[in-house]
Amino acid sequence: MLLIASVVLNLTQLTQYKDYQAGNQAPYERFVDGELAAKDKIAELRIEGVIMPPYSSHILQTIERISEDDSVKGVLITIDSPGGLVADSHRIYDKLVKLREKVPMVVSFGRIAASGGYYAAMGAGPDSPIYAEETSWTGSIGVIIPRYDLSKLAASFGVQSDSIKTGPLKDSLDPFQPLTDQERRVWDTILEESLNRFVGVIDKGRKELDDAGVRQLATGQVFTSEQALQLKLIDKIGDRDAALADLQQQLGLEQVRVVRYEYPANLVDSLLGSRAEQLEAPRDPLSRLLDANVPRAMYLFGRHTP
Repeated sequence: MLLIASVVLNLTQLTQYKDYQAGNQAPYERFVDGELAAKDKIAELRIEGVIMPPYSSHILQTIERISEDDSVKGVLITIDSPGGLVADSHRIYDKLVKLREKVPMVVSFGRIAASGGYYAAMGAGPDSPIYAEETSWTGSIGVIIPRYDLSKLAASFGVQSDSIKTGPLKDSLDPFQPLTDQERRVWDTILEESLNRFVGVIDKGRKELDDAGVRQLATGQVFTSEQALQLKLIDKIGDRDAALADLQQQLGLEQVRVVRYEYPANLVDSLLGSRAEQLEAPRDPLSRLLDANVPRAMYLFGRHTP
């Protein structure tokens, strides 16, 4: 009975402490640096991994949470991402554009901040310095739609694509048939529009780069931090702590509480890690095949099929 009472008491105290620090709804706020008793906060917004659901929705909700907290005086955006879906990268960028109207920002690149990761960073605006670690990779400006041509393999097994459709482009990018000239023209137009948008956000987000300069860099190439500094893609070489110190100096705050935002992990997540969600909800082979065949325009460094 004493053990049970002790456990209940400790859980109650833990809950009260979390409520004090984080409020009652996810994402939960966690103290990570500075002075715990300080009233003024710097919010550390982490953009990590491939930018796609459900992680992108967590990032968007976190930005909303930050924007509603008047005690947040500045935002440190830390990015360690190869990019991801075009739409999700742009949503994060758009939310950051609105957030920067309220608070100053500084960006810090970790191991990699490429393609959609770099796109999202542009939301901080031209007046927000970008730091990159000495070993960071960035750039990879471009768009990709992952696709595999399995037509020859299918033919060797006697498999032929024979979809019932209402138009010649309804099954475009079918992996079991070669891409036609008409399909390639359609998708080239879509890719060009996405690339133009990417170039545009960099043109707006970097003072020392213009449209022509960005297009020269838009080959999909990834750059080291030293190269990125010379090409004006970043402002300084330094780690997350250097970026944080810069932001605190800008704010003129001697004492500040640095906080991050987290989502509670369920038991399966805790035991199995980041793959838990996929293992928790297995899909049948047909669903996986249909999902793999859905075209996805991506601001992504390398090849990846979600």
